[in-house]
Amino acid sequence: MRCSLDIGNELTEIPRLAGEVEAFCERAGMEANTVNLALDEWITNLVSYAFDDGGEHRIGVELEADTEGLTVVVTDDGHSFHPLEDAPKVSLEGGVEDRAIGGLGLYFIRTLMDDIQYDSADGVNRLRLRRLKRK
Repeated sequence: MRCSLDIGNELTEIPRLAGEVEAFCERAGMEANTVNLALDEWITNLVSYAFDDGGEHRIGVELEADTEGLTVVVTDDGHSFHPLEDAPKVSLEGGVEDRAIGGLGLYFIRTLMDDIQYDSADGVNRLRLRRLKRK
């Protein structure tokens, strides 16, 4: 089972995407909240930081469900940012007031997803998220 979505590089697109993901997950027998949380974090980062030319850009979201779980592939033409290599390491030590701003979103994505892969080639960035079904 597959679904392809295309959204603009605007934060107002996130609720529409969340609704589509929820409907897809329901049809696939998957829980959607975890996937939507990870996607919300990633898309927010893309919209906020990947496009600095002020232009309109498209973000592709491919959903594929199989018997073991759900794979989500997000593609964009913004600045490349490898979440597993470029993101600062997050320390959960100390209080909130002692922590630097940023970085927790990627920490949550890593925690929520069972597998994360990223590549960038020919001006296209691809984030692949995998969430296995829970018993």
